[in-house]
Amino acid sequence: MTNSTTVPLIIHGVDVLNGSANEPASLFRPNPDNDSNRGVYAAGATPALCVQAVESCADAFATWRDSQPYERRRLFNNLAKLLRAKEGEIQTLIEQEILCSALWAKINVNDSIALAEEVAATVTSGVLSGLAPIIRDPEAHAVVFKEPFGVVLGIAPWNAPLILGLRAVAAAVAAGNTVLLKGSEISPRTHYSLAKLFQDAGFPPGVVNYIQHSPEDAVSCFEALISHGAVQKCNFTGSTAVGRHVAQRAAFYLKPVVLELGGKNCAIVLEDADLTKAVDQVLLGAFLNSGQICMSTDLVLVAQLVEQQFRRLLHQKLSDGSQQVTEVISQKSRSRIDALVSNAVQKGASTTTAETGTRASSIIIGDVTPHMEFWEQESFGPLLGLRVFDEEEAAIQMVNDSPYGLSGAIFSRNYLKALKLAKRLNMGAVHINSATVHDEACLPHGGRKESGWGRFGAHWGFEEFLQTKTIILHP
Repeated sequence: MTNSTTVPLIIHGVDVLNGSANEPASLFRPNPDNDSNRGVYAAGATPALCVQAVESCADAFATWRDSQPYERRRLFNNLAKLLRAKEGEIQTLIEQEILCSALWAKINVNDSIALAEEVAATVTSGVLSGLAPIIRDPEAHAVVFKEPFGVVLGIAPWNAPLILGLRAVAAAVAAGNTVLLKGSEISPRTHYSLAKLFQDAGFPPGVVNYIQHSPEDAVSCFEALISHGAVQKCNFTGSTAVGRHVAQRAAFYLKPVVLELGGKNCAIVLEDADLTKAVDQVLLGAFLNSGQICMSTDLVLVAQLVEQQFRRLLHQKLSDGSQQVTEVISQKSRSRIDALVSNAVQKGASTTTAETGTRASSIIIGDVTPHMEFWEQESFGPLLGLRVFDEEEAAIQMVNDSPYGLSGAIFSRNYLKALKLAKRLNMGAVHINSATVHDEACLPHGGRKESGWGRFGAHWGFEEFLQTKTIILHP
């Protein structure tokens, strides 16, 4: 943004602040609970502006689909260089906009650089190549091509705005699609800056367009986007409740979606675990970015034999382990978290709190039971529940009974046993002797059950945004 306190939209390479005379953009304040947003406004898209942005993407697709993979690789390498050059500036912006720690902002930037470079490397690795299957007629030849879908709608959340904004766009664009990035009303400055970097890296106008809208216009804008004939696929990262609505409307228009949704992520601490390491990693997984990560550790299940020692270490290390707790994003979130704690206490839970010097405190909820709202609801805040188990089978059952299935952890010195148990957990990823919060550009990422479906990351992410076409040459 230049000399402006208003975050624009980007449509076909042009910043849009005012819309048109017939359909002016409305201004809204991003997250009024964040003091650093004073004086900051965002241009809110209308359904008509959404349509305009989609049609720009459709126009760009006509030529972008035929661009050479080597050119796409060059542009993504340019993007990685720009991210490196602006690393400090972007980190500061993220810290201000989502009230996070310097560490979380740095992770966002470093992981985004890694993602851009991974996409650049993957696009010429053969992932776009087709096949020539052998068919019955020896005189005929079959070829299976991989082709892009067209216009993809990418909807990104606020809690890791740079990396998840880039993830919503990168593989789809590298596969030959064009993307309309719909940013979060909580982090429009970061999402706009990301879209602007695509321009600066040399991507043609319309290959990546950017919109945001006020919370009040969410339903009408999404309907205008998902119903448009040019939009062929959607990816969404966010809550399960909103993801369900996205899936329902996409299904009505028979459009495929990739969904990375919420999680109720558990860490299992076995009797033979390195307890010091387990406590450190559980606290990191629970409280990084104030627990506002889809992979955050919500529950730790501890073997009865080591329960007392684990509890003692957990409380000893709670203060130091809470250094990544800064702020909860909004008053609405704080109220929801307080309600979960209150309900748990009313139903018999004990609590231990570590004051952090901010408006957010890290809280351990002891003696959690399935009767508490916290047991099944994603906390998405600095809460960690603890429950003891007698048998490993009981721990596996507790994890698999959850409606979610995103990420988990197992702590044990017996790697073979931990691997066998990990294979029985119904979730997208299991981390042995590490935190539930872990993802890399070279790995597939996604969940099961109410944590969504589909995968981001590496060649798995490319495959989500490619479709096959079979051509048979008959004699």
